[in-house]
Amino acid sequence: MKEYLDRQVEIRQQAWHQAKAIIDVATAEKRDLSAEEEQTYSRLNDELNERAATIAKLREDESRELRMDAATREIADQVRPVASASVNEDVAMIRALIKGESRSANFERRDVLKSSTGSPVPTSFYNQVIMKARLVAPVLATSTVLNTAGGENLQIPRLSTYSVGTVNAEAAALGESDPAFSAFITLGAFKYGFLTQVSQELLEDSGVDMLSFLADQVGNALGFAVGSALTVGTGTVEPTGIVAASSVGGTSGTATGFTADNLIDLYYSLDGAARQLPGVGWMMTGQSIGRVRKLKDTAGNFVFQPALGLGSPDTLLGQPIFENPSMAEATTGTKSVIVGHLPSYYVRQVGGIKLDRSDDFAFSAGLATFRATMRVDGALPQSSHIKHLLQP
Repeated sequence: MKEYLDRQVEIRQQAWHQAKAIIDVATAEKRDLSAEEEQTYSRLNDELNERAATIAKLREDESRELRMDAATREIADQVRPVASASVNEDVAMIRALIKGESRSANFERRDVLKSSTGSPVPTSFYNQVIMKARLVAPVLATSTVLNTAGGENLQIPRLSTYSVGTVNAEAAALGESDPAFSAFITLGAFKYGFLTQVSQELLEDSGVDMLSFLADQVGNALGFAVGSALTVGTGTVEPTGIVAASSVGGTSGTATGFTADNLIDLYYSLDGAARQLPGVGWMMTGQSIGRVRKLKDTAGNFVFQPALGLGSPDTLLGQPIFENPSMAEATTGTKSVIVGHLPSYYVRQVGGIKLDRSDDFAFSAGLATFRATMRVDGALPQSSHIKHLLQP
């Protein structure tokens, strides 16, 4: 599968360069595209989208194969001893829920194993859920995550004044320069959950990997719910999302789009020190990424660069782009793009993921109902570290 995936990435790269060449020729000759060039460019663009979808599907299949392989090793007691105890504990709790021997289980964070190629293998239920959730909620992958056992309020200081160094004469005493904190950001715990129902027949089918099945269901459902709140939440009975907490870095020239200059200005509205921090990146919807792919700077260079290989992200002005379906499209009054030091946004998660079972909720239909819940909050202490583009 890896060879086929690499080939798809290579074909996508070739299509992108062919499309770029058509635009470059027309730009150099200062003319519009001919009808034939328009048709070829459209075909190549369709192929880019098709290849991107194929690559995403192959990567999802590869991840599923890794999970199934890990589950097989668990059952056969072939998992490395360092993780076998915690993994087998999760499997035992899932089996107890499936058999009706238990009605509730709490799954904590586990260390992630590495495959022979260095890829993460999410063997535990918690890790499988989180890795699935990150696919639909990239803010969970880019933020600084704080795991706490209890849900008491957690305060994070907001720095308003940095310490300052000064030139000092020989043998003279150094003056004090203490940092100042204007306020504290409080992280609480908001509960998110969902219900899923499974037939008794499916539960009794020993050939079904229920751990992976439930992890996919829980990860997808909680990922969308939590991802939306941590992205655009208002802070009222929900977290303050990364977009709401960011500061304005620029305004687009049009209500329903943006230019390369708008994005360049937005990027350089960040403090120079913040731009140098590891973890700087962009976040926007897939539709906005589609717009970005067509933009050029004043020198005629594309500001978007596709991924150069498997596992590496597409980039904009040299920084990775993360597709976030919870962000707003470029329409009047929205914040369509953010850029900055994404780990400056803190996500607080309380405990693990709780999974409960009820046989009474849908007894007449012969369905077992599973409820999954998790408690999270989010905050951005330094709003200047992440900037957004405002649509007029």
